Amino acid sequence: FGRGMDIERVNIVFNYDMPESSDTYLHRVARAGRFGTKGLAITFVADEEDAKILNSVQDRFDVNISELPETIDSNTYIEGIEN
Repeated sequence: FGRGMDIERVNIVFNYDMPESSDTYLHRVARAGRFGTKGLAITFVADEEDAKILNSVQDRFDVNISELPETIDSNTYIEGIEN
């Protein structure tokens, strides 16, 4: 499932493993929040090598990827969910 799937209305993407390149990372997370919706990408960083790749993603695309907060409002990312 790493490549080739195009599912409509995907607003949350989970990366259980860190991609090997910043291009692959972008390919994965760009599936979240398309068509005018807000997206969320959650990536598990397991070791220093993963952290290096994440830093290269931030540098290459000039973005700040922060830690997931303790709580998030699911309504921000998933339509039709009530708290």
